[in-house]
Amino acid sequence: MVTAVKITPTLASPASKPQSLDTAMPYETRTALHLKGLVPSAVENFAAQDARAYEQLKNKGSDLEKYIFLSWLRNTNLNLFYRLVLSHLKEIAPIIYTPTVGQACQEFSHIYPFLAPPSAVDGLYIPLSEVDSIDEIIENYRASIPAGCVPETTVITDGSRILGLGDLGMNGMGIPVGKLQLYVAAAGLDPTRCLPIVLDFGTDNAKYLEDPLYLGIRQKRPADEEFYAATEKVLNGLTAAFPGIFIQFEDFNTPHAFGLLEKWRHRTL
Repeated sequence: MVTAVKITPTLASPASKPQSLDTAMPYETRTALHLKGLVPSAVENFAAQDARAYEQLKNKGSDLEKYIFLSWLRNTNLNLFYRLVLSHLKEIAPIIYTPTVGQACQEFSHIYPFLAPPSAVDGLYIPLSEVDSIDEIIENYRASIPAGCVPETTVITDGSRILGLGDLGMNGMGIPVGKLQLYVAAAGLDPTRCLPIVLDFGTDNAKYLEDPLYLGIRQKRPADEEFYAATEKVLNGLTAAFPGIFIQFEDFNTPHAFGLLEKWRHRTL
C-alpha cells in the first residue's frame, strides 16, 4: 500500500485544498473554506482519485502528452501526483525523466503554458541580464511559498549540454524538475523543499534563437569570464538566502561543469 507524500500547502498545493485533498475533502472542511456548492458533492477516498488519475494517464496518446498531464497534476495536486508515481514508478519514471524529458526539453517553450496553472511557481528562471537582481528574485520566490518552507536541495542547469541533445538554452529546465521528482520518489525528499533552477544565459543553438515561441533570452552564450562572474553572483545570493542548501550542478558543458565543481566543491554542499 502506497502512502501519501507528506507535504505542506504551497502554490503547487493550494491552501484552498489542504494537503491536496481535492475530491477527498470532508464536508466539514468544505464548509470551513466556504466551498459548499462550488465542488461536486461526492467525498472520495484516495483510491478513487488514484484510479481516475491513472485512467487519464493511460488515455494519453503519446509520452509527451503524458508528461504534460503529469506536470499539470504535480502543480495542482502534489499528493496525488506522488501517489501515482510511487504506485507506478516503473511506468512513470521514463516519462518524468529520460527518455521523455529529452523531448519535453526540446519542446519546452511550446508546452510551458500547459505544464502548470499561471499562478504556480515551479522553479527559478534566472536570465543573464538579471543576475544583479538575484536578491530580488529570491525574495520574489520567498513571497510565493509559505513561511518556513525553505528549500534544502536545488538542481541547477544552464541548459548547455542537455542529455545527448546539446545546447537547449532555457528549455533545459525540464532536467532539474525531472531530477528532483526522482529524488522525491526514490529518496523521500520533501517536494516542497526542492528548488529547480535554470540559468538562462543564452544559447548558441540557432534553432531556438530563431524560434518565435522560444521563452529564453535571445542571445549567444557569454564568454567564460562573464559566465563565471554571473554564476558567482547567483550562487552567492542563493547560499546567503538559504545557508546549507545542497547544490547539484546538472548538464553544464564539460569545461564549465569541471570549473564550477573546482570552484564550489569546498564552499557549499
